[in-house]
Parts: sequence; structure tokens; C-alpha cells
Amino acid sequence: MNNSFSLLFYIKKYKADNNGKANIYLRITLNGQRVELSIRRKVLVDKWNSDMNMTRGNSEKSLGINRYISTIKNKIYTIEQRSVSEGKPITAISLRDSYLGKDSSKKMLLEIFEDHNKRVNKLVGSDFATGTAERYRTAKKHVSEYIQKEYGAKDILVKDVDHKFITEFEYYLKTERNCGHNTAIKYITNFKKIIRIAFANDWIDKDPFLHWKAKLKTVDREFLTEEEIQKMVEKELHTERLDQVKDIFIFCCFTGLAYADVKKLSKDDIVIGIDGDKWIKIIFQSSSIKSKSYLKIRTNFMSIKNVFS
Repeated sequence: MNNSFSLLFYIKKYKADNNGKANIYLRITLNGQRVELSIRRKVLVDKWNSDMNMTRGNSEKSLGINRYISTIKNKIYTIEQRSVSEGKPITAISLRDSYLGKDSSKKMLLEIFEDHNKRVNKLVGSDFATGTAERYRTAKKHVSEYIQKEYGAKDILVKDVDHKFITEFEYYLKTERNCGHNTAIKYITNFKKIIRIAFANDWIDKDPFLHWKAKLKTVDREFLTEEEIQKMVEKELHTERLDQVKDIFIFCCFTGLAYADVKKLSKDDIVIGIDGDKWIKIIFQSSSIKSKSYLKIRTNFMSIKNVFS
């Protein structure tokens, strides 16, 4: 048995309920890695023996809890010894999951992806931008369609993802989905995070992205000339809806705002600056930064009335 392997049962006194009872927890430590779980038993704080890792007294309830603790110890020691004898990789997390009946070898790729996306969706507006959540949803959709095409299945085991899966998925995005190089790389980067989550949680033994290298290509973006923009300003359109779309696009050109930022604007974001002109007061928010900026409205080029209508 590895000398760094240990089990510790303990209580958190500060979390005791109104009756003076606290939950009993188990901490599993292996090679410096620690995980904890509740054993779903409570004990009076003054009945807990922290030196012996068990309850005090000879009451039937105390003896029952101690027998339960002993049973848990035996089960985890058995799991650890079996893994060592079979030469299987073993961690504190895998011991906990095996004890709880969670077979990490059967973790499904799209289930992990969906769980990640649900967490991202709940954090939109605080830790993530709306666009980030949308990109993860689209990346999952592409992975799902690729699995259906190549494997004829709705999902696969995450441990079955290898370097070949990644390179073939990249080829699929560029051919079947007609994605440009940079777009394909961005989707694969989103997918890469899911694999890294699986690796960090010991659901897979190695990172299949270890030898995958890709770089974004530098793109020379074309821009509209002042004459071209002026033609758009003067262009007469036949419907009110298209006229509003044109106004919003021109508004983006003159302010430098992305459509997503313009979509969130309201009349309350328009303020009068110290120079007496109208300014946009806006907070730019992304998954990593929040910054406040002021943009002067180019009223000499266009009217903003349709943008906020």
C-alpha cells in the first residue's frame, strides 16, 4: 500500500445544526491529492472523538455509526488494493468515484460537454459573455454531428477520443461544414476545453491534445472606404425594417461597436458630455474583462433615432 494513502473521518463543528449535530466527512488523500465526501451521517459535536476518528460512547447509535465508518474504510481499502494489484492508475478522485459507484471509464463525451455548457449558460453576464456560450453550443452541435456521421452513434466514451479523432474532426469541419481554417480551430479549441476537464477529473488517462498543434492564420480584413459608407447612408431602401438594419450597421461603423453591444444599448446609455455633445456610456463585458468606455456619437454623419426605436 502506498505510504501516502490515508483516510480521515472528521466533522465541521462550525456547521453544526440547531441540535448540535454535525455531518461526518471522509477525506481521501493519495500522493498529495485530496478529495472529501459526506458519509451521510450526523453526530453530536461533543460525542465526536477527533483523535480516534469515531464517535464516543457505547450507545447503539454510536456503535452503529462506528460500524458504518469501519465498513467504509474496508471498502475503500479493498478498492485501492485491487487497483494496485491490477496495475490500474489510481487517484484520490478515482477512489472516491469507485466507492460512490461512479465508473469514470463510462463517462460520455457529449454528456460532459452538455454539463459544461449548462454551467456556462448560468454564468452568462458574470463570468461569460453571451457569445461565448453560443460558441460552446455550436461546437457541441458540430461534435455531435461528427460522431453521428463517423460512428453512427449519439455519443461516445470520452476515453475513445484520441489524436486521430481530433484531426479527423478538424478535416470534417473544413470539408463537410465548410468552415474556414480559423473558424475550425476556434471550434476545436472549445472542444479542447471539454477534454481538459475530463483529464483534470481523471476520466481519461492522457490528454489527446498533447501533440495537436494549430495556429490561427493572419487575416487581412477589408474595410469600407468613406465613399462606400456615404453611398450606404444615402441609399434609399424600400422597407422600414431594412432601413433600420442599414442605420444600425452605419452606427456600428462610426462608433466601432459590435452588433452585440449595439443590441444591448438603450436611450439611458446616451449622456451629455462636458463638451455639450452626446456620448455613449457603455460597459464592455467579456468572459475575462469588464471596462467602461465613452464613445462620442457622430451626429454630423447620421441620425441615431432609428437605432433606439
